[in-house]
Amino acid sequence: MTTKKVQAPQEVRRGTGATARAVNQRADAQRNRERILSATPTALRKNPDASVAEIAAEAGVGRMTLYGHFSSRRELIEVALIEGLERGDEVLSQVQLNGAPDEALSRLVASSWMLVNQSRALLMAAQKELPASRIRDLHTASEARMRGLLERGQEEGVFRTDLPVSWLLTTVHVVMNGAAEEIAAGRLAEKDAPRYINAILGPAFAVPPSAG
Repeated sequence: MTTKKVQAPQEVRRGTGATARAVNQRADAQRNRERILSATPTALRKNPDASVAEIAAEAGVGRMTLYGHFSSRRELIEVALIEGLERGDEVLSQVQLNGAPDEALSRLVASSWMLVNQSRALLMAAQKELPASRIRDLHTASEARMRGLLERGQEEGVFRTDLPVSWLLTTVHVVMNGAAEEIAAGRLAEKDAPRYINAILGPAFAVPPSAG
């Protein structure tokens, strides 16, 4: 006996095709969004004042495609900064912070420095586009790891307690950004930056001899 193949109704077949197209369109849109966010720091490193058109060109998409995902340059930069901080947090979560606080600080500085150097152009653009309070809020979560380590070091008598942790954190940011500026000016080799940074922060955070 021959079995007759039963075909799905035409409207069902059309529906299946439409669903597949919709899925592909969503996948394409997601890829474009990722390309735009990935290209934003690169475009800003080349030109800190890169326009939406320049960022779109760097991403290999049209300007209108970019505007389909982000309503303005400001929104794009904010989202790119948020995603950059989230990726950075994933990287820093792999750093071993147990053991001696001063040794853990050296490891954390080495990894944090690379992230600061990579995202510096994006941060500078964000400082022009976003309120300082917003940038500070975005960095609160990302600096929690460093804050916790500094607090532990103070509790264990390894780091000085005559200065607040907030000032120690500020010192970290200033020294790291200073290193990034020296590299940009050609006065410091990138490979030497972690050593230079730790050479400053180690003695600066250590308990003063008179307090020992």
